[in-house]
Amino acid sequence: MLKRLSHADVRSAGRAVAFGFAGALALSLSVATSYAQGPAPAESNATDGLAALGGHLEQQVRQLALDGSRTAAPGAPRIEVVVGQLDARLRLAPCARIEPYLPEGTRPWGKSRIGLRCTEGVVKWNVYLPITVKAFAPGWVATANASAGSVLAATDLAQGEVDLAEDTSAPLLNADAAVGRQLARPLKAGQGLRLSHLKPRQWFAAGDTVTVSSSGAGFSVAGEAQALTNGVEGQPARVRTDSGRVLSGVPVGDKRLELAL
Repeated sequence: MLKRLSHADVRSAGRAVAFGFAGALALSLSVATSYAQGPAPAESNATDGLAALGGHLEQQVRQLALDGSRTAAPGAPRIEVVVGQLDARLRLAPCARIEPYLPEGTRPWGKSRIGLRCTEGVVKWNVYLPITVKAFAPGWVATANASAGSVLAATDLAQGEVDLAEDTSAPLLNADAAVGRQLARPLKAGQGLRLSHLKPRQWFAAGDTVTVSSSGAGFSVAGEAQALTNGVEGQPARVRTDSGRVLSGVPVGDKRLELAL
């Protein structure tokens, strides 16, 4: 038998349907959000190290860095690659295939990076892994700590291995060129000696008479001129000839300037 519903009954049923629909919608949104976010970080992220991303991935990264470093420094006797860690805040979706690559314009030398990109996964991602590349070669190292301003003696240096990639300044290959020189910055025991460690020498002062020389294929000329600027090692200097011509060159010794052709 059909029962005639009152207005109150209709309103109550409407509320029940509305509440049921809202609950179903909330449940659907919750499921969708969980799916979009992926499983719990412990199951889907790879922030615990390269091993979590793939057993051979670290070896691939090392080989890629080694190949790039040998191209950057052919003939380097020993190259060492230190692989860093991914940012612990990263949450990476599961990936069946991860490809390491060298980012465009990146030189695997000193502190650098290797790119990692997911090529087979529901979500494609791309991250950068920090690496440190060391390239060792024979050189001169400090036997003890030396402060800036101190003068180097022969006993302050010994032959050893120098990491070519740890500093942008060139390593000093001739110890005789360093003995008696003043340090421009501190030198730690075991650290490789670089040209930037040595205080630049002033070969002449403005107003001095200097010997100006120039040479090339099949010729060599020399003359005298008056220095217009101080002649500091590694910095360009200007001189004026007897004819009044102003020339620029590089100080190479005591009151000597070499012109660049």
